[in-house]
Amino acid sequence: MPPFTVSSCTIDDGPTIGHVNVFAFWTDPTWVLIWRPKTADYVALQAARRMSHNLLTDTAHRRHQKAIDVSSGAVVGYARWILPDTGTGAAVVRNSENLWPEARVAAVSKELEQEAELNFAEADWSYDHSLDDLDAPIMEMKNRLMARKEYLLLDHLAVLPDYRGQGIATMLVESGIREAEKIGLDVFVLGMKAGLGVYQRVGFKLLDKIIQDDSKYGGKGEHGAYFLVKEVEKQEL
Repeated sequence: MPPFTVSSCTIDDGPTIGHVNVFAFWTDPTWVLIWRPKTADYVALQAARRMSHNLLTDTAHRRHQKAIDVSSGAVVGYARWILPDTGTGAAVVRNSENLWPEARVAAVSKELEQEAELNFAEADWSYDHSLDDLDAPIMEMKNRLMARKEYLLLDHLAVLPDYRGQGIATMLVESGIREAEKIGLDVFVLGMKAGLGVYQRVGFKLLDKIIQDDSKYGGKGEHGAYFLVKEVEKQEL
């Protein structure tokens, strides 16, 4: 049996995924800057309170996957994908809500939905917005590049630091690529430098990049954003 496996998510995974996301991104020196003076443990606790609501948000377009350590059952990685309004495969246009149902988070009772919404609202998610200036040109380029055609968007990828280098990120990305082949959509990702190796190993091509100096915000002087596309082999239906 392989040491890790990829599976779908439920609302119960929310707190654990919140922790995974924060500790994964806490290795990004620029991302850490926005949370000063908060600690990783504190931010992870807030993310854990928010994540169940996030999993229930826009289920028509969002798809979620987790990577599990088979020996312990622990969630060690997470990926979020976003479908366009329609998917084209074999010249058939379908509603995004019906695509990739295995990765769509199942609906819950109204009571659980309200509880998740309350936890989300009560979490402390305040951070330093002065670094938003770095995001503006990145988002502008992302929107321009994605406007060219419909893509399956890899919106988020996280692996716990202690589990990196074991193929977990690759498993998550390749799982989404296989689904993209079925749907008939190429895959777009806005990646950071740490993930470039993963994307390029599985065939993503670099469309463009933006490198900015973040030293005036307390960073190390290089904040990179990389825009990549994986052209998939569409499957005939």
